[in-house]
Amino acid sequence: MEWYRDTFIISDDRDRVDVAVVVRLLHQQTYWARDIPPEAIHRAIEKSLCFSILEGDSLIGFARFITDYAVFGYLEDVIIDADFRGQGLGQWLLDCMLAHPTISSLKKLMLATKDAHSLYEKCGFASPTRPEWIMERYNTGAFRKNSA
Repeated sequence: MEWYRDTFIISDDRDRVDVAVVVRLLHQQTYWARDIPPEAIHRAIEKSLCFSILEGDSLIGFARFITDYAVFGYLEDVIIDADFRGQGLGQWLLDCMLAHPTISSLKKLMLATKDAHSLYEKCGFASPTRPEWIMERYNTGAFRKNSA
């Protein structure tokens, strides 16, 4: 699917994802993905429902859902290039993603973020009503080189 606004396009076509640009944006403009190796980002993109914001053929924004395509979706890696922020593109990206037939049919969506809470709240996200039901396991050594 594609959505259009002014000179921008949002596409769910994985072939339009410029992985090198996504890696650069995630490494240079986020706090959460700086240590993730490019090959892991590439693999994550291959296994996700991806959305790109393009100006012409240039990728200027990206986000993805990890989903089972039936019940649950996890929003991940929402990024707009710093040169294009302040134009409402993040809100538009989220609106398009949430309207996508696959995502709009899911029972539960989640995300984790330390910032931009007001952006996500505008899209219906809220703090968990039962945070005591949520657990996580974090592997701090996930991207360390094996030393044999």
